Amino acid sequence: MSASTDDAIKVMTWAPQGTSATNKPGMPAIASAYVKWLNSRGGIHGRKLKLITCNDHNSSVGAANCAQRAVDQNVVAVVGSYSQFGDSYFAPLEGAAIPYIGGYGASNEEFTSPVSYPVNGGSLTLLAGLGEALADTCGPVTLVRPDSIAGDQLPQLLDSGLQAAGHAKATDQLAAEDLTEYDQQSQKALESAASDSLRTGCVVPELGDRTATFMDSFQRARQDHPKVKTAAEIGSVDQTVINSTGGASGPYEGSYITGWYPVASDPRWDEMKKVISKEAFGDNRIDPADAGVQTTWIAYQVLTAALEKTGDDGASADSVRRALNDGLKVSTGGLTPTLSWPYQGKLAAAGFARLVNTDVNVQTVKGGLLQSANKQALDMTKILESADLS
Repeated sequence: MSASTDDAIKVMTWAPQGTSATNKPGMPAIASAYVKWLNSRGGIHGRKLKLITCNDHNSSVGAANCAQRAVDQNVVAVVGSYSQFGDSYFAPLEGAAIPYIGGYGASNEEFTSPVSYPVNGGSLTLLAGLGEALADTCGPVTLVRPDSIAGDQLPQLLDSGLQAAGHAKATDQLAAEDLTEYDQQSQKALESAASDSLRTGCVVPELGDRTATFMDSFQRARQDHPKVKTAAEIGSVDQTVINSTGGASGPYEGSYITGWYPVASDPRWDEMKKVISKEAFGDNRIDPADAGVQTTWIAYQVLTAALEKTGDDGASADSVRRALNDGLKVSTGGLTPTLSWPYQGKLAAAGFARLVNTDVNVQTVKGGLLQSANKQALDMTKILESADLS
């Protein structure tokens, strides 16, 4: 089947924008920059890419609509996208056998669907890695997380790392996704984390775009409580959040932050930064330190490798999927391990057959800047294999 009626190879990237909860405008923006850059170099086998973007509005209906649009437009792949509603968008993609390359990892279906080719380990790896990192340094741990589908599995993941390192489970504290202030939640979290007078407790806010709002309330409330530490994973706290909450004098100074990839200052990101400068200079939607931007960049590297392998096969959803299924190994310049997607991945026995990258990079905030805290990434495979993720 032809990829389109003209000579362009159609691809799609979707993400929520302009919503009251999570927004990822940098993902379609970096996709556009990558496509412009690739096309300026001659495209793939002489054919240009055509990018179609879609806003899922952070809703199940919106996610299904984006997937149906991908089917109707006959795209060869959905690449570097974000949506937590995998139960809504995978059915149309699976029906049309369209590969979903490098999703953000916001839904479990990304690690189970046969048409999914994830490039990171989602919150599965980040929260487990954070738990392992905090076990030796924290007293009581309190997790503040959204009362949502995506939030329901976060406690088990954090606890898997904590308990593997001999720490008690975290206190699970729920919060609505779209609150405008978190005074009550901050008080409750501080009381819980400070319950042991002998060990400094830790508060882990996992609220996506609302993390900064929570920290505003938290900073005011903490003045009346014993000292506690904060910690997070890169999906909730990135350099932008650290800057907005006071940098070196803010609540994240000294905190552990777990991420999928090397810190943004690492030279392995230089090529991405050059592409942003060339094709999207002045586009303030694109932050090189944003994990969504980074994931989309890596996802498009995978797509490019798959399209290059198709050769005389032509570019179609079928040929891209065959390339990925037939043992294609993709080097990302050290940003991830070499990526490939066997029929059964490392965590198939735990129910996540498509999860192939279990690496976590532990970072810490020093002088208001994210810096690497470990010489090499931690492999979360064994911890997740034994975790209770039911």
